[in-house]
This record gives sequence, structure tokens and C-alpha cells, in this order.
Amino acid sequence: MKKLLLAAGFGLAMATSAVQAADKIAIVDMSNLLQQVAQTSGVSQTMKNEFGGRASELQRMETDLQTKVQRLQRDGSTMKASERTKLEKEIASGRQDFAQKAQAFEQDQARRSNEERGKLVTRIQAAVKKVAADQGVDLVVPSNAVIYNSSDVKDITADVLKQVK
Repeated sequence: MKKLLLAAGFGLAMATSAVQAADKIAIVDMSNLLQQVAQTSGVSQTMKNEFGGRASELQRMETDLQTKVQRLQRDGSTMKASERTKLEKEIASGRQDFAQKAQAFEQDQARRSNEERGKLVTRIQAAVKKVAADQGVDLVVPSNAVIYNSSDVKDITADVLKQVK
């Protein structure tokens, strides 16, 4: 336990000394940058174009299943046993097929979203480095990690946004 406290204290001291050694500190609002760069670069439209057809197919499958379930509920008691069994099997098979396709769709969409987000983060990080170098900034901290900020800490979010565009 003593070693853990000692290590934590040492880490805090190192972080404090690193901040004190930095002559010029700036903050940047990464979430705002991600949102604005994503809008201007057309990522959402790209994703919509890429996954729109599959989303439409899933919607059609869901509507078809709902229609069959409603038919079974409405007419099931008056149907022949063989017809009712056939419809129940179609519904069960359709639900399983829908669940598999929906899961694959969600996984593919999440993977592609992460890829696009990674590309945006890389572009933003390069812009942050360039702006920081141009302005002589020694340390750039995400604004959501800042608890207190005095007036001499510069927000370079707008400059980074201009650089990315």
C-alpha cells in the first residue's frame, strides 16, 4: 500500500513539474472539433449512403414480420392447423433471419463509424500539432480534462478548426 501511495505521489509530482515546465499552455475542445469536422467533411452522408440500402432492407423485413404476426393473431384461430403451423414457422424463421442481419448491420456500422472517427481524430491531432507549433504552445490539454483555467490559458479550438478545413 505504501508503494502504491508513493508511486501515485511521484506520478502527481511529475505531472505537476511537467505543467510547470511548460511555458505556454493551451486547451482544445475535442468533442466540438469532432462534431464540426464530421459535419463539414460529410461523414454522416457517407455513412448514410453506405448503409442506407441495408437499413431499408431491415425496415422492410421488420414490416413484413409485423404483418405476418398481426395476421396470425387476427386469423390464427380460424386457420387450418397446417396453414397456421406454416405461418408460425415463417415468423420464427423471419425473426431469426432479421436478428442475424440486424446484428451484422449494427456491427458493420459501428466498425465503419469507428474507422471514420479515427480518421477525423488523426486529422485533428495533426492540426493541433501544427497550430501548437505555429503559436509556440508547449502543452495542449483537452478542455474536458481541465478543472480550472486562468485567463492566460489560450483556447486554440477555433484555430485548429480553421487548420483542419
